[in-house]
Parts: sequence; structure tokens; C-alpha cells
Amino acid sequence: MADIDPAVLVNRDSTDPAVAVLTLNRPARYNAMTVELKEALLPAITDAAGDDSVRAIVLTGAGKAFCVGQDLGEHAANLEKDPVTAFDTVAEHYNPIVTALTEAPKPVIAAINGPCVGAGLGFALAADLRIAAAGLKFATAFTGIGLTADSGLSASLAHAVGVARATELLLLGEQFSAEDAKNWGLVRDVVPAEEVLSAALELARKLASGPTAAYAEVKAAVHFGAINDLPAVLEHEGAAQTRLALTRDHQQAVADFLAKKKPTFEGR
Repeated sequence: MADIDPAVLVNRDSTDPAVAVLTLNRPARYNAMTVELKEALLPAITDAAGDDSVRAIVLTGAGKAFCVGQDLGEHAANLEKDPVTAFDTVAEHYNPIVTALTEAPKPVIAAINGPCVGAGLGFALAADLRIAAAGLKFATAFTGIGLTADSGLSASLAHAVGVARATELLLLGEQFSAEDAKNWGLVRDVVPAEEVLSAALELARKLASGPTAAYAEVKAAVHFGAINDLPAVLEHEGAAQTRLALTRDHQQAVADFLAKKKPTFEGR
């Protein structure tokens, strides 16, 4: 019988409904990416990103893994059918998913509960912050099957750990641990596996109560600054400050600061 469970579970945090939790749901296959899963994940991200009632997003995996990348059984079948079109999924699925994560105008936290490989690592690095399970293994894995990176890893990994280490990780495809990732600044924290989701939710709740309009500008500024020269960055920052000057969050926070009150934020 076919698996009737949804490929992606979409829920709201019971403590703070402003936090959306998206769960990759192929636990028996370690959340390996099929067309079905990819086609469910993209609208789940875009819907959460476009929903004004959502102020933070958590991405995680069901079962023992976060995501081990492409389902190679499906990929082998596509290669046999037509190797010319076998990689259409990169443009049709992987690129839009990574773009949706990076451009979401609200914080995205990856709760990395288990192995995180290939495109799964690309998704994790497309998130803004990462919490990882102690002892889990990461890997790029692409060269092990004669490929180069996808899902933005050639850029995001280099920005996260530096060009030299990113080149080593991509060329050799060797596994590295959650503890390595913490030491390299790749993840914010490493916690026991059973605490990953709760730790990510706690962080998401904190962000959801913050100035989410400013967070959106921060995300855009960091991505812009990574690929542009200083004059362009300064202009981009100035324009963002001007936009935020018109928000209720900024104006009220300044008034609250002067009144020695703790500010509250509405994301507008």
C-alpha cells in the first residue's frame, strides 16, 4: 500500500502559534528527497513565508534524520530514462526551495535532528540559524557519486566555514560531526537529539517576539553584502534603515528605550 502520510507536515507550535514547524516526512528513507517531497516542501515554505501570522519558521525531519539529500533510487530511474533531463530537478525544485528559505522575510531555524547530507546540508545552510543533535554526521557527499554541489552549497558552505575548508569538504566528501560544525560556527548549538526540536522552538519563539520587519532586512542585507562591494552595501543598508524608520516597531522601541521600558514588537 502506498504511504498516505503527507510528505511534509505543517504545524503550529502549541506554545506560540506564530511559529510554523515544517517537517520532512519520509522517516523510513531518512527524508531522502523525491519529487513528491520536493513538490510538497516548496509550497509549505512559501505559504509560511507569506503568512503574516507566522513570525518564525522551524524546518526539521521526521524520525532519525534531518535529510540525506536526493533519493538515489529515484535519481537512478531518471538517469536510465534520460540522463539529459535527469537533473532538471535542480532548477525545478532544489533552487526554488533554497531561494524560498533564504528569501523568507522571517527567521528560519533548522532543527537538525539527525544525518544531514548533500541537498539536506544545503537546506540547513539556507536557514538562518541551526541547532544540531549531538553526535550526528554531516557530509557534502556529491563527489562520492561523481557530482559537484547543488542547493547553493558551493557558496553557502564557503561563506559559513571559509573557502579552504569548504573546498576540502566538497572535494573529499568526508563526514564531519555536529561538534565540528559547532567549532566552525556552522551551527549555533549542539544538544541531545531528543532536545533538538524543543531548543529550536525556544529560539524560534524568541525571534517571533522580536522585530521581524528588521529581521527581514537583516537577512536581505547579509545576503546582499556577501556578494557586493562596500559602496553598494552602504547604499543598501541606508535604504533599509529608511524603510525601517517608518515602522511602528522602530518608532515605539525608541520611545520605550527613552522611557526605560522594555520594547514590544509587532513586526510592522
